[in-house]
Amino acid sequence: MIELEGVPELVDPVMVAAFEGWNDAGDAASAAVAHLEREWKGEVFAALDAEDYYDFQVNRPQVWLEGGVRRITWPTTRLSVVRIGDADGRGRARDLVLVRGIEPSMRWRSFCNEILGFAHELGVEMVVVLGALLGDTPHTRPVPVTGVTSDPDLARTMDLEESRYEGPTGIVGILQEACGHAGVPAVSLWAAVPHYVSQPPNPKATLALLNRLEDLLDVRIPLGELPDDARAWQLGVDQLAAEDNEVAEYVQSLEEARDTAELPEASGEAIAKEFERYLRRRDGQPGGHAGGGTAAEGGSYLRDTSAGGRTRPARPPEDGPERGARGPGGGGGDPQGTEGGDGTDGTDDTDGGPQGPEKDD
Repeated sequence: MIELEGVPELVDPVMVAAFEGWNDAGDAASAAVAHLEREWKGEVFAALDAEDYYDFQVNRPQVWLEGGVRRITWPTTRLSVVRIGDADGRGRARDLVLVRGIEPSMRWRSFCNEILGFAHELGVEMVVVLGALLGDTPHTRPVPVTGVTSDPDLARTMDLEESRYEGPTGIVGILQEACGHAGVPAVSLWAAVPHYVSQPPNPKATLALLNRLEDLLDVRIPLGELPDDARAWQLGVDQLAAEDNEVAEYVQSLEEARDTAELPEASGEAIAKEFERYLRRRDGQPGGHAGGGTAAEGGSYLRDTSAGGRTRPARPPEDGPERGARGPGGGGGDPQGTEGGDGTDGTDDTDGGPQGPEKDD
């Protein structure tokens, strides 16, 4: 039984989720959700029981000191909520439910059912899952971000790709498939991270995911220092590449391949869309981005309120997605390949989906 007495009725809520591990090359996706929490001062209202989903020999707890007292932080998945006071620059408010955690080690079906239970109770209208994959993309070009859905109608209305992927998948694919079974609209956004510079962080990929999320949800996201961090990251990689002739030649070959492939995209429609995106972001600077609205908009977000009158979609089925259900993916160089990382096959756990490999060091 999910108790949410401390969360008020939400306004047009959308759930945005990201998971560290196989789906999170360069930590780009989890960093994007962390950025949203930080900029909009998200307040955690729930955490999944770590004992149910994590192997502590794989994802070890962290010990730390607080005032001389030893504390333990357990690996888990936490949910927070933020209110965007001026989501679109025209006074429209909107709420986001942010889900951030580590890809679970076991019981993936139960994990997805629990996430969907929160979505049901909060009246979530759509789930957006962020992911990042390793690909043959040059660091000098804009980061490719692919929007994928399993819903043909959603693909058509939101200008997304309909997933045709078959193969190993991670928790992003399983959660998206679970949403489909539960009748909840779901989208995944995948950023391609250069495989030759995969070490986290990758602020350029994080920025690209946030920009794509802005377009998808029609919200304005405060970017803070992220654009400066992205430029500094690219300059740093430029310097490293310049010190190695083989790397420099390889990057040049990727640039040529990318430019050749994208030449047909330089159409009037593509240019018009990019110009509209530029105008939206320019209008939000400076101070035009939606700011955090938790405490400033009606006090603490975790005040005790009645749950009466909340509109809820249909309850997700108890049995969850089928074992081994295929979702959209993102590994290797294919934007619909296996989620994130190095393309290593996952292994089945005892009660759910495949267990993805650990995040690359």
